[in-house]
Amino acid sequence: MAIDFEKFINEQLAQLESQHQLRQLSEVADSSGMLNLSSNDYLGLSQDMKLYEEFYNELPYDKYNLSASSSRLLTGNHKYYTEAENLLSGMYGGRAALIFNSGYHANIGILPALSSKADLILGDKLNHASIIDGCQLAQADFKRYNHLDYVHLENMLKNRNEYQHAFIVTESVFSMDGDIADLEKLVEIKEKYNCILIVDEAHAIGVFGDKGCGLCEDLGLINDIDIIIATFGKAICSSGACVITSEPVKQFLVNKMRSLIFTTALPPVVLSWTSFILEKVIAMNDRRRYLINISNILRKGLEQKGFATAGKSQIVPLILGENEKALDMADKLRQANFQVFAIRPPTVPQGTARLRFSLNAALAETDIEKILISL
Repeated sequence: MAIDFEKFINEQLAQLESQHQLRQLSEVADSSGMLNLSSNDYLGLSQDMKLYEEFYNELPYDKYNLSASSSRLLTGNHKYYTEAENLLSGMYGGRAALIFNSGYHANIGILPALSSKADLILGDKLNHASIIDGCQLAQADFKRYNHLDYVHLENMLKNRNEYQHAFIVTESVFSMDGDIADLEKLVEIKEKYNCILIVDEAHAIGVFGDKGCGLCEDLGLINDIDIIIATFGKAICSSGACVITSEPVKQFLVNKMRSLIFTTALPPVVLSWTSFILEKVIAMNDRRRYLINISNILRKGLEQKGFATAGKSQIVPLILGENEKALDMADKLRQANFQVFAIRPPTVPQGTARLRFSLNAALAETDIEKILISL
């Protein structure tokens, strides 16, 4: 490595440290004995040993394969993909389902595949980094509207006729504030301006809806949203992601989406586990209701203690502003055996450093009380 370049890297690291933005990878073992308030295991499934026992006791030998050893378009499209995609199609009212290796693979591949230089992409300003990366990789004209500001969005669509296709892309539950997009309003706008609406349900699948299909299901909008993205690495306690869309769009993505075509397929055991969990999640309405209830208790408790918070979901931010304040509060809670991390720029906007309480249904109400007492 060139010496001057390494010097540059060290200077950049020193600058991050001075700004209290230097991050380190830490092993899970370091948090032994602590209450985890930072995972995306929203239904608490990773802690349910009975699920693991049932899955492995019933698992045929051929499902244990730990690698597909090929891309899906070659020999990697094993039968467990078909099983999982058929299950997802049934959950989403017969719409087509296509599985990817991760939510990141989905978001960096969909818009570059579907859009062209003649098109327009409009995204919520607080969309996840993977969505922004996908928008930037696309050749279309990409603009961002102010967070949840649909008047601003409509103003940006006044020149809609200058473009062949217009895409609106949003999360349903936003990952840092825990607030919720107005999907009904977005459907209205997409129909008014002849747009394609893409909704990322990463933090809603499993948590909302009678079957756990997310806010799109909860609001009765599954058939009104052109492309629904759902990830399996959070509430579903697995790995991978899927798109719910029309059959023609699915087939187009199979042929054009680089992050699907040029990557090794998921292992059979992963797809088998995903199908197993999805079938369980459908019936977990009690867990969903309980999760939202304890989230509301924490949010209300933070407000009563004079803290700034936001959202209407299982993601409850404690907004502290300065990086150092967020780090100090995280350390204070760590001393009380709570594992929660300081979230700092560039993950969140400057001046909004926070703790992000990511709650799960395995927490007791007494745990929420202890958090509030410890602040």
